Amino acid sequence: MNENLVADRPTFVTHLECSMTGERYEADRLHGLSRVGRPLLVRYNLDGVRDAVSRDELARRATDMWRWRELLPVRRTESIVSLGEIETPLLPVPASGGANVLVKDEGRLPTGSFKARGLVMAVAMARELGVTRIAMPTNGNAGAALAAYATRCGIETIVFCPEDTPEVNVREIAMQGARVWRVNGLIDDCGAIVGKGAAEGRWFDFSTLKEPYRIEGKKTMGLELAAQMGWRLPDAIFYPTGGGTGLIGMWKAFDELERLGWIGPERPRMYAVQASGCAPIVRAFEQGEEHAERWEDAATVAAGIRVPRAVGDFLILRAVRESGGKALAVGDPAILKAVDECAKKDGLLLCPEGGATLAAYHQALRDGLVDEEERVVLFNCATGLKYPMPEAPNWLDRHQPIDFDKL
Repeated sequence: MNENLVADRPTFVTHLECSMTGERYEADRLHGLSRVGRPLLVRYNLDGVRDAVSRDELARRATDMWRWRELLPVRRTESIVSLGEIETPLLPVPASGGANVLVKDEGRLPTGSFKARGLVMAVAMARELGVTRIAMPTNGNAGAALAAYATRCGIETIVFCPEDTPEVNVREIAMQGARVWRVNGLIDDCGAIVGKGAAEGRWFDFSTLKEPYRIEGKKTMGLELAAQMGWRLPDAIFYPTGGGTGLIGMWKAFDELERLGWIGPERPRMYAVQASGCAPIVRAFEQGEEHAERWEDAATVAAGIRVPRAVGDFLILRAVRESGGKALAVGDPAILKAVDECAKKDGLLLCPEGGATLAAYHQALRDGLVDEEERVVLFNCATGLKYPMPEAPNWLDRHQPIDFDKL
């Protein structure tokens, strides 16, 4: 087993706090949302972390997600459930992106998406706090990650997904041990069912940001990025934004790293990327609002960012504005074109949500929001192998004369 899983696990969690009011909540107890219905954030004794580990010591550890154990909430090693959460690579895409564009390819994680980061942490904490049954709404990849980790440690799981969720996602959720139900609605309609069952005591609600620990798993994207780039953050990050947990988590990670003295005050401009067919964060950003109204009749090929309403909307908007970034919407044709060009020119198969970030980057270039000399990181949130691809219809009959010139 990886040394990062079996080493002594000092933890430095002091408390949880409401992301809106700052009200404190006791650690080591099961919590959902705060009393005002907003996400809870985990807080750490960062002075203790600084005394316990240095950047140099961290560099000597195996480069997986658990190398960051002092900045993670799991107290007991036996609570950890793992499928091998590697550090994901930063890949250049010079032909389809540009000389200074890197893609952080989260499709290399267990279950093929960045949802593994958040769900491995949330499930480990659920296990530590005695949860035995979990329910979740999903557009696909989160449900697959939950099913895998919960099954691995014996937690019963029920998953609800929109009826047009990609078939491969529905089947992998079922294959990995969850009971999965298609629902004639969108993800927030599925979430309403989960919420009602939770209110009746049937299960614990694992909806995005309705428990505190998915953010802590997702923030490792920011921790990794800082280490991979020599503790100097990129100029801009383009992030596919539905519920926005990863964007919120990275912004939290950068703050913690600065308070540790491991990075300076400089921050990347954060670009929250949505599809034009479901862009509640973009609309709220452009209107100067703190919260985003529900997006009606949401539709996009990028199912992972088809989230009509996000409970952490104000946290997403706050990070984008504080960073000097922007919320951007791109259309499905641009998304599909970006996926195609990255595959054909750079050999990297993006998921549609990852394609959205590449399309948004090119849009930002045209609009003068970024320039080609800046260091930019795009997030590809899942392997493109999970998504439909164009047919490849060419056929060769080996018993007939072969026209090699045509080949």
